[in-house]
Amino acid sequence: MTKTNQKIVPHLWYDKEAREAAEFYVNIFPDSKITDVTTIHNTPSGDSDIISFELWGQKFAAISAGPFFKINPSISFMVNFDPSRDKDAREKIDEVWNRLSEGGTALMPLDKYPFSERYGWIQDKFGLTWQLILTNPEGEERPSLIPSLLFVGDQCGNAEDAMNFYLSVFKNAKQGLIARYPKGMEPDKEGTVMFSEFSLENQWFTAMDSAHEHKFSFNEAISFMVYCDTQEEIDYYWEKLSKVPEAEQCGWLKDQYGISWQIVPSEMDEMMRKSAPEQLARVTKAFLKMKKFDLEELRKAYKG
Repeated sequence: MTKTNQKIVPHLWYDKEAREAAEFYVNIFPDSKITDVTTIHNTPSGDSDIISFELWGQKFAAISAGPFFKINPSISFMVNFDPSRDKDAREKIDEVWNRLSEGGTALMPLDKYPFSERYGWIQDKFGLTWQLILTNPEGEERPSLIPSLLFVGDQCGNAEDAMNFYLSVFKNAKQGLIARYPKGMEPDKEGTVMFSEFSLENQWFTAMDSAHEHKFSFNEAISFMVYCDTQEEIDYYWEKLSKVPEAEQCGWLKDQYGISWQIVPSEMDEMMRKSAPEQLARVTKAFLKMKKFDLEELRKAYKG
């Protein structure tokens, strides 16, 4: 797969297992590979592995950075198996389910549901959750992997508001389907979002409300990196998205819904991957002191 110009990249936080998890996923999904492994030193968590990888042609990143955040089902990944695109879709969904099940836990068994001939929700052995679905091939084609946001607890009822907010922040954005809970689906409130989808910078997302009791909420373990070409762009996303001052750190921020984003200069990848050890040490030292990234300062540190 050629290098896509993917502006928004999902980022996974692990204690020590980032590399092991990435290798596990790359072996399960088609068109997948690990593209880079960089180890940064002297971080608050000691040495941290940063892994870049692709699953089904989509970019992901992962870091091993200590036991601070634990991945939970508030953000999962929908995996679309489309019979109109792949005649073996049904066999493939079963095969991927079986492989993700190794050491994992089914949250909803792989079965027939009112909304799909074949669907299941699985939490894998690393804690990441996947919703595998045999899609209805009538609709417009969707990517194979889509991050899915579940608004629960005090965020329940905010899925539509969040979608509209993100559509207003990102320039290249569009709304897809929206389906609401009908009457009689208590505890879910009539009119709240049963399923919605939207695209930001060619990255599709789904969002839904759930009033059932869940023991989890959004946290830093899954965040979204937004790659920016200029300081102006960094400033723009920072100003629009950051709503929790105490969460601002090393390019990370949290929005009003509790979802974490990382606003990063596109050049940063190059700085991390192509640098000599002393360059990498300088860049790491510089960015660990920052909240919002200062591109000029990072360039200076890189050049020494």
